[in-house]
Amino acid sequence: MVAIAKEVGPKRFRASGGRYYEDFQVGDVYEHRPGRTISETDNTWFTLLTMNTHPLHFDTAYAAKSEFGRPLVNSCLTLSMVVGMSVADVSQKAIGNLGWTDIKLTAPVFIGDTIYAETEVLSKRASAKRPTQGVVTVRTVGKKADGTVFMSFERTVLVPMRGHAVDDLADY
Repeated sequence: MVAIAKEVGPKRFRASGGRYYEDFQVGDVYEHRPGRTISETDNTWFTLLTMNTHPLHFDTAYAAKSEFGRPLVNSCLTLSMVVGMSVADVSQKAIGNLGWTDIKLTAPVFIGDTIYAETEVLSKRASAKRPTQGVVTVRTVGKKADGTVFMSFERTVLVPMRGHAVDDLADY
């Protein structure tokens, strides 16, 4: 995780997380920690919260008859967790996400699996319309504790240049 203590007064510091545009280098890989072990409660609540009625996610008897033999973790939950793991390194300072592409779900995730994520910087360029910001594209991969890749996607974010992030400009 990227965190820098910014002095805001005499003997007073405030955490400032995330990366500026200048901090991203093509080819760098960020290993996101901590990981997360997914519980039955996580899966059930997320599935019900998002109104996903597929019984494969919350009906153990139904799931037992499937090819998996047990409930699958909702893939939108794993996507959300993997993105969340990447925020401190990729988008903590971002102005916004510009797009998501090439989302692939390559292996099932089950209750009790521990997942991790890592992100590679694919490209970066200064914004043509916003002189204090840049566009960064990354590929993030979700892996189980045993190394099995279960997900990958690309994401493009708009990131401020040094000195132009909200936490640089405002005293909140």
